[in-house]
Formats: sequence, structure tokens, C-alpha cells
Amino acid sequence: MNRSPEYPLRTERLLLRPLNEGDVDALLAYRSRPDVCRYVPFEPMDRQVILDRLAGPWARTALTDEGQSLTLGAVLADTGELVGDAILFWHSRFHGGGEVGYVLNPDFAGNGYATEAASALLRHGFEDLGLHRIVARLDERNDASAAVARRLGMRQEARLVENEIFKGEWSTELVFAMLAAEWAKR
Repeated sequence: MNRSPEYPLRTERLLLRPLNEGDVDALLAYRSRPDVCRYVPFEPMDRQVILDRLAGPWARTALTDEGQSLTLGAVLADTGELVGDAILFWHSRFHGGGEVGYVLNPDFAGNGYATEAASALLRHGFEDLGLHRIVARLDERNDASAAVARRLGMRQEARLVENEIFKGEWSTELVFAMLAAEWAKR
């Protein structure tokens, strides 16, 4: 079981790699936008917040134990342009549980890049880490994110009505999931 991926992780059109200080402006281009941050668990970011994340949680290049997350930049293989990022959480060693998430610069929306990036992290979670089950949790109003989860082949397992106050209002959460056996059959 390989916990340290060989970078970049390659997809048909993307390279996934650790983020670095050279990505600050590209990250600011979408992570500072209120519309991008509407349904994700962070507020619009400024340069300092991004620099702090790059020096902190985004500096991780491998998952070595539960409770950790791995955030990778999704870069166009042809141009080297950062179009978004994806994250894989390792929640439980005993249960083999993880979670995937993704954020895309809207300037690149509609091209399948979020699906491609998230698929690469599902592959890493199932094939390299040996996870048993990976979920995607999202706000029901985030139609684009739900469409990505469905394109990945994840099934919707739950609709948790007004289960938490999210950014000052009640939010209904959708939970999508995939098992390692389902990934292997794709």
C-alpha cells in the first residue's frame, strides 16, 4: 500500500501536484470569489490566508495517517495553468474511510476538469491508500458539485434536511459515496 503518490498524478488532460507559492495568484483568482465560496466550508480568501495554507495544511505531499488531508492543484497538462484543486481526507484507518472534495475556477467550468481531478484522488484513495469507502458531502443547492459526484459514479446515500447551520443559514446536506469494490468495477 503506497501512501506517497508519485507526482504529478496524471489524468487525460490534467496534472495533479502539490500547491506552491507560485500558485498564489491563480488560487486567488477563484478562492477569493464569494460565488466560489458560497457552498464550501471556507470564506473568500486573501493572499495572506492562501500563503498561510500553503505553509500549513496544503504543504502535505502524502497521507501517512488518519485525520490528515491532501490538497493538490489541478493543472492543465498542455499549458501548466492551475484550474482548481482537489482534496482527499483520510478519516479512519480502522474503517478505511475517506472523503473527496474539489474547487474549480469558474473560468474553466463546464470542461469536466473537476470530475477528472476528483477521479484521480479517488484512484489514489482506493488503489494507493487502500481505503474502503470514500464520500463526498455537499450543500444540496450546489448542483454543479452534485453533478460531479454523479459523473464520478458515486451514489447519493443521504439527504440530511437542515442538518447544520452553514454560513448563517440552515443547510441541507447531500452525501454521496463509493466503495473500493465499486471503484474496481468501473
